[in-house]
Amino acid sequence: MRSLAKLDDWSSSDVDAVFDLADAYREGRGPVTTGSAAMFFPPTSLRTRVTFERGASLMGLEPIVFPDTTLDKPEALADVARYLDNWADLLVVRHHDLAVVEALAAAHAMPVVNAMTDENHPCEVLSDLYSLGQRGDITSLRFLFVGADGNIAKAWQEAARVLQLDLIQSCPTELATLGAAWTEDLEAAVRSADVILTDGPGAHAEALEPYRITAALLDLAPAGVRFNPCPPFVRGRELSADAVEHPAFVGHGFKAGLLPVQQAVMAFCLDLE
Repeated sequence: MRSLAKLDDWSSSDVDAVFDLADAYREGRGPVTTGSAAMFFPPTSLRTRVTFERGASLMGLEPIVFPDTTLDKPEALADVARYLDNWADLLVVRHHDLAVVEALAAAHAMPVVNAMTDENHPCEVLSDLYSLGQRGDITSLRFLFVGADGNIAKAWQEAARVLQLDLIQSCPTELATLGAAWTEDLEAAVRSADVILTDGPGAHAEALEPYRITAALLDLAPAGVRFNPCPPFVRGRELSADAVEHPAFVGHGFKAGLLPVQQAVMAFCLDLE
């Protein structure tokens, strides 16, 4: 039984299979099925929820959506999964605690997909890599993540380990992700980056202010650089307004890949390929 709690649990061939399925869904020939997917989302979820719900519906799965707090109860999560297995074929879980996702998956009742935790966000990163892959070989790119340790930083580290990506983090030393290649010299890092990634600063806004991405910084990057801030981004926080207007910004349509990738992850976990 396949689940996706973190990308470290997958192989590069698993990712390739998901990308092949995403191609099929994008071209309107993805596998379809019947059944239902129980989904857990907080009220603030926007892009992730829309694409999982819409994606499930398009592939024949009825989405049954609960607040994420439904899982915050004394009942053993293995019991939750085994009861839901009577009526659902898949669980899609966005919850702050990765341990909740892992406990549901450990029941081996049905596949479980991590739709985001405070620890990581595997589907978001898979979608970004898929969209980048439409423009060339992702393994030849030099990735720069600008920001502190957090779920997006960790998810990119997971992807880098699985796919052997060239990834470096730029931030103050004390905010770097454990085990990551990192530098405090943002300007030097930008000068050799093919893809620049950001995330919100969280509690570290003041410390990360010198690491704000601006149009002037993007002008220093190699020709063809792509600037991919993780939404929700805020102008004047992790990036400047002129950075969003810069030709390097991948554009809002870049995230269109979320829909076929969410479908592909669900199909892969359901063994529909």
